Amino acid sequence: MSADLASLFWAVATLGLYGLSRLVNRRLRRWWTSPLLLTWGACLGLALLMHVSYGEYIRGTHWIMVLLGPATVAFAMPIYEQRAVIRRHWPVLLAGVAVGSAIAVGSGWVLATLLDLSPALRLSLLPRSVTTPFAIAFSSDIGGVPELTATCVVVTGLFGASAGEVLLKLLPLSSPFARGALFGMGAHGAGVAKAREVGREEGTVAGLVMVLAGLASVGLGPLLAHWLR
Repeated sequence: MSADLASLFWAVATLGLYGLSRLVNRRLRRWWTSPLLLTWGACLGLALLMHVSYGEYIRGTHWIMVLLGPATVAFAMPIYEQRAVIRRHWPVLLAGVAVGSAIAVGSGWVLATLLDLSPALRLSLLPRSVTTPFAIAFSSDIGGVPELTATCVVVTGLFGASAGEVLLKLLPLSSPFARGALFGMGAHGAGVAKAREVGREEGTVAGLVMVLAGLASVGLGPLLAHWLR
């Protein structure tokens, strides 16, 4: 297969598998049917079956990564739409996002250090609790591996959304604001989807916290990473 045909094949295969994953998720609403997880797993399995390297795969799908730029800019919309919520609860939002971001980045660094991972892998783990567009920009700025960071983001989101559902049953969180913040801070995009299943206000707050945490991490993350190094 020529290089051009291979690139076209992987672009079509990725989009097709994502479409199929969405259909599966609509029929089986389980954490393990998330399109992010199913598409990632299916593409990995197909690449292994065909003995294709990551470099060959990314040549046909790199344009998908380019689309993360406009996606990042689009996050300004929820900030504008929820400006009333920000004005009303800005002290709580500021404190929660600051503490949550510090815990996420710090725990990732400590775990990577205890496991004696390489510096590049350590830096790649730092943005794992930030939604993908912000996480990839963060990882690139601090010398991490953006592709590895994207994988960590997916795993963190899926695990966080599932664990968050359990935590809601164990913790005395009666406020929709608190429940939404739990998902938005701990599980970014996947958490927002789960929060919307819990309630409309929870979903709104989760989305807002996710975006604010992403902005905070992109702004302060490189400084923290430089200090940790």
